[in-house]
Amino acid sequence: METKISPLAVKLPALAPLAGVRLGAVAAGIRYRERTDLVMLELAPGTSVAGVFTRNRCPGAPVDWCRAALKGGRARAVVVNAGNANVFTGRAGRETCAATAAAAARLVGCKPGEVFIASTGVIGEALPTERLTAALPGLHAGLGADGWEAAARGIMTTDTFPKAATATARIGGAEVRITGIAKGSGMIAPDMATMLCFIATDAKLPAAALDKLLRRGVAGSFNATTVDSDTSTSDTVLLFATGQARHPRVPAAGGAMLREFARALDAVLLDLALAVVRDGEGASKFVRIDVRGAVTARSARKVAMAVANSPLVKTAIAGEDANWGRIVMAVGKAGEPADRDRLSIAVGGVWMARDGGVVPGYDETPVVAHMRGREIAIEIDLGLGKGAGTAWTCDLTHGYIDINGSYRS
Repeated sequence: METKISPLAVKLPALAPLAGVRLGAVAAGIRYRERTDLVMLELAPGTSVAGVFTRNRCPGAPVDWCRAALKGGRARAVVVNAGNANVFTGRAGRETCAATAAAAARLVGCKPGEVFIASTGVIGEALPTERLTAALPGLHAGLGADGWEAAARGIMTTDTFPKAATATARIGGAEVRITGIAKGSGMIAPDMATMLCFIATDAKLPAAALDKLLRRGVAGSFNATTVDSDTSTSDTVLLFATGQARHPRVPAAGGAMLREFARALDAVLLDLALAVVRDGEGASKFVRIDVRGAVTARSARKVAMAVANSPLVKTAIAGEDANWGRIVMAVGKAGEPADRDRLSIAVGGVWMARDGGVVPGYDETPVVAHMRGREIAIEIDLGLGKGAGTAWTCDLTHGYIDINGSYRS
């Protein structure tokens, strides 16, 4: 049956080649039929790498492999399979990682420790290793600089549309490009980043600078989004710098010369994170939650995520019910400083509750009209300080149950 594309879908941007990256996808028959499910990226010699991963205490074997590989600071290839996650697979999972890395390393001409691996799909079923490794030579032979869209589609699972973003920036007067792809639709509640995401730049950046930029970037993007409050076992975000662009030398600490680059990277990360939210399983509405007046920015972000993760808030939004009482509940359960009698709440720009009660003369008509739209805006003022934060989520519909009730079938 053909997958119905999310009503919140965004179009794939034009994806120009990025110097030092060749990529592509093939149908290896790992789980899906008649669709691509195996992706490979080949990276130029000398490519530096940074990564962030799930904090789920039961991570997949590929996460452990990548964490170990990161210590080398260099990357030559990435292999990703979709449909069958290499998670909770014991020794077999570790052996699959080793065999995959060895096979890819032979094709690229590098050490297995320079091959990064990711996997997404059903948990607890051993991967057909031979099928995966047998498909790699043909996949490698077909890699090309124009394979970004194919790769974006090849890593999808319950996603309804491919996700990519691209931007340019200047380092010392020289233009560099940043391009990334991501997959994600369900099991999205980041604790580092979320889902699978692979970003490359042609800039020449040391691994230490990359790591600093990536960790800062995910704080305001992937770490500020949620679909269903569940943190995946496979969450992986990898950032590669191929070093093919010519610009002044960048010190390990990065510094002011990377200010424009950092803004562009942040924009790419946020575009990818929000595309995942827009593709939330069964989602029909995209929701932004802005919190201000908190005691600290950290507290504001926690309150925003508590509201974003509330099933009662999310189902009310799905039902187009302007039930601000559920928002009050979610603020109060966040465990952060809050005062009922200083709390104010607005939906669609209309303040409906203030100082512990409904606003005198409040007219629900414009709020009801806003709730019928695809884009929902919630504002919360705690009235306690200057801390502010934002979270993005989607509504919770019957479609989410339909997808996850039959996920393995």
